[in-house]
Amino acid sequence: MRVVVTGGAGFIGSAVVRHLLNETDHAVHVLDKLTYASTLTSLDSVSGNRRYGFTKADICDASAVKAVIEEVDPDVIVHLAAESHVDRSIDGPGAFIETNLVGTFVLLQAARAHWSRLPEPRKARFRFHHVSTDEVFGALGDEGLFTEETAYDPRSPYSASKAGSDHLVRAWWHTYGLPITVTNCSNNYGPYHFPEKLIPLMIVKALAGEPLPVYGRGENVRDWLYVDDHARAIRLVFEKAAPGSTYNVGGRAERTNMEVVLGVCAALDRLRPRADGKGYADQIAFVTDRPGHDFRYAIDCSRIEADLGWSQTETFETGLAKTVAWFLENEDWWGAILARNYSGERLGLKQP
Repeated sequence: MRVVVTGGAGFIGSAVVRHLLNETDHAVHVLDKLTYASTLTSLDSVSGNRRYGFTKADICDASAVKAVIEEVDPDVIVHLAAESHVDRSIDGPGAFIETNLVGTFVLLQAARAHWSRLPEPRKARFRFHHVSTDEVFGALGDEGLFTEETAYDPRSPYSASKAGSDHLVRAWWHTYGLPITVTNCSNNYGPYHFPEKLIPLMIVKALAGEPLPVYGRGENVRDWLYVDDHARAIRLVFEKAAPGSTYNVGGRAERTNMEVVLGVCAALDRLRPRADGKGYADQIAFVTDRPGHDFRYAIDCSRIEADLGWSQTETFETGLAKTVAWFLENEDWWGAILARNYSGERLGLKQP
């Protein structure tokens, strides 16, 4: 099949592109604006593949989106392009509304026009696959899991914009018949992760000898999903799931933020000990909590396991070890990003 991946130069998007080109015969065309969090170096390993294509474009640009879709003539559109960092949404919510809501609308309109012109059986197998987040469900207490039936209750500008985009996608299925599928995932981690997020930020700050900022007391809980496992799930859903389906994708790996940071420190202690013989955990520093910080997220992924046979290949421990090792071996990749796009400063505390 021919697959368009929006946001394909981002963290999860590039993992999807690498998986599709390395593990399938699909042709993949990336549509990416190349914002601060996207880099084509994440696709260097597959950029020479004859089945790979790339267009720099904004999903809010209707004419550019239409041109890409007409050129590629896709069987599948995997929609990953999004502003995705909660702290940045607190500082500047406008970009999240524009990209996540308006951009999704523009893409849906172009996809619908394309799909309506397809002949059978291509029309029947076409999929618009929308990738979303568990954050749309709000916060959990000490017990319970998010399921596909959990009511939406977003708490941040980011999660509200993603909830809105989810509703738009489902509306285009119910109203226009556009064959869509949706996945809501838990926190991803792994290679090529932009260093504003928790795990890579802790790695690069630890190596720089800087304090490791932990929000509040580090008690907030997240479910962690290795990015390559997520990429396999996305492929399974758009290849096999029925139109209109929704699946939750999680790692069955709940950890407090403090447990995650300590895990990063322990891995660094093993792989690159500090010169002074001390542990990296000595660098941990508690900082003011994020405004409106949801306490706990946890995904019930039993539906995708039962329906499509998906399962995780990495535990949190094996995945974290691979991630830390990758960052140690690829300092050129993230060093260039720090020099160009992000210097590790604290985000999300801007006051009105």
